[in-house]
Amino acid sequence: MASEAMVRVAADDGFSFDAFEVSADGTSTGGVVIVQEIFGLTDQLKAVARFLAREGFDAIVPSLMDRASPGTVVPFDQPDRGRELMMSIPTEKIVRDIAAAARRIDRGRGASLVGFCLGGGLALRAASEVPLTSAVSYYGTRLGMFLEKSPKCPMLFHFGATDSHSPPELIEQVKKAIPAAETHIYQAGHAFANDARTTYVKEAAETADARTLAFLRQMHRK
Repeated sequence: MASEAMVRVAADDGFSFDAFEVSADGTSTGGVVIVQEIFGLTDQLKAVARFLAREGFDAIVPSLMDRASPGTVVPFDQPDRGRELMMSIPTEKIVRDIAAAARRIDRGRGASLVGFCLGGGLALRAASEVPLTSAVSYYGTRLGMFLEKSPKCPMLFHFGATDSHSPPELIEQVKKAIPAAETHIYQAGHAFANDARTTYVKEAAETADARTLAFLRQMHRK
């Protein structure tokens, strides 16, 4: 049975932050860093970590908001507050914290990244700077800011067809900039994989999650 705990993780600049960590149920296939939306270390993301643990991965959710407001979790109906807090943190510092979480969860089997919303955009930035086995982006925001980055690991992108954060022209730009990446578009809008929000689309989420698991397993068996 998987074990879970809140842990403290130190980045290479000395900053320490909270993280939720779950060990794989059975033999671990590898590690996964789950990169948050703008709301912080939510119960929904803890559930994602538990899901990955049941599927054989060690998982960690770093509280990337800690540099702005330690221990804060913003309700889903206050996106402006969450956005303000997360945008107040320099991206390079967020990437430091992602890197620290990846080092912790690697355990000799490699570390991949799965990011949602803000984390979906950061997935591309991190893939270009952090040693990762692979990276998965769910409906990434601010992807246009990072298209000049060259990912150093395989990537998988999930987009919603009606997501205003990733209009068709941006999706085409991603495909052109990273032609080797696997890209899927679903009949859904933004945050379609978050089952704690009204935006949830069950069929799209389950299909995307199945593709993510297959991708992670393939990458960690190489």
